[in-house]
Amino acid sequence: MMALIGLVAQLIDGALGMAYGVISSSLLLASGVAPAVASASVHMAEVVTTVVAGLSHWRFGNTSRRLVVGLGLPGAVGALAGAAFLSSLPGETIKPFVSAFLFFLGVYLLFRFTWRRERRPAQRTMRPLAVTSLGLVAGFLDATGGGGWGPITTSTLMARQADHPHKVVGSVDASEAAVALAATAGFLLTLGWEGVRLDWVAAFIAGGVVAAPLAAWLVRRLPSDLLGVLVAGVILLTNARTLLQSVGASGAVTFAAYLVIVGAWGVALGLALAQSARFREALAAEGDPLHPGEPGLRRAETP
Repeated sequence: MMALIGLVAQLIDGALGMAYGVISSSLLLASGVAPAVASASVHMAEVVTTVVAGLSHWRFGNTSRRLVVGLGLPGAVGALAGAAFLSSLPGETIKPFVSAFLFFLGVYLLFRFTWRRERRPAQRTMRPLAVTSLGLVAGFLDATGGGGWGPITTSTLMARQADHPHKVVGSVDASEAAVALAATAGFLLTLGWEGVRLDWVAAFIAGGVVAAPLAAWLVRRLPSDLLGVLVAGVILLTNARTLLQSVGASGAVTFAAYLVIVGAWGVALGLALAQSARFREALAAEGDPLHPGEPGLRRAETP
C-alpha cells in the first residue's frame, strides 16, 4: 500500500512538478495514519525520490542549470530555517494566504494556456535575485507549512514564463532534492527519529524510484499547452481544499466548489488538446527545426 502511494505521488509530482507531499500525506491521513508520522515519513522519503527524479529529468533534458542552482541552494537554506523554527512559526496561519495566492495563479495559468493566441509565448529570463528569492521563500514555506515547494515555484515560474514548461517542471523537481535534504536535517535536529517509520520510508522510496523515470519521460512528451493546463488544475484543486477548510465551508459548498473547478478544468483540457493538435499539424506542415525535441514537432533531420 505504501509503495503504491509513493508510486502514484511521484508519477504525478514528476510529471507536473508538484503535489508529492500533498498527495502522499493526504492518502496516508485517509488511511488513518497520524499526521506527525505521515509528515515525517514523507519528507524523509523525498530525500531519495527527488534525487532519482532529478537525475531522470536531467537525463531526458528537462532541466535548466540556472534554475536548478538558483532555486536549490536558497531553497535548502529556507527549508532548514523553516524546519528548525517550525514550533514557533504560525504555519497554519500562513497556509491560507499562500493557498489564496497560488489559487489565483492557477486561474491565471488555466486561462493563459487555454486561450492564449500566440503560438509560442516569448520566454523571459528571470533575474538571479528573483529566482533566489523565490527559492528561499518557497523552501521556508515548504518546511513550515508542510508542503508548497512545487506549487509555489512551478506556478510562479510558469506564470513568469521563465522557461519552457517541461524545463520548469524538471528544474523544480531536481532542485527539490536539496530542499528535502535540508528539511529532513532540520526535522531530525529538532524532533529526532521518534516520528519516522523507516519501513514506510523504504516503501515510499521503492514506489517513487519506479515512477521517477517514467514521469520524466512523460513530461517530455506532453505538449506545453496540455502540461500547463494540467499544472493549473492541480494547483486549483489542492489549494481550494486549504481555502475551504480555512473558512469552515460546509460539505455542500465544498462539493459545489470542486464540481465547478473540475468542470472548468475539463473544458480547459479539451480546448488545450484541440489547440495543441492544431499547432502540431501546422508545424509539421511548415517544419520546425528550432525545436526538434518538442512533442509533435519532431522532423527528419538532414545529415
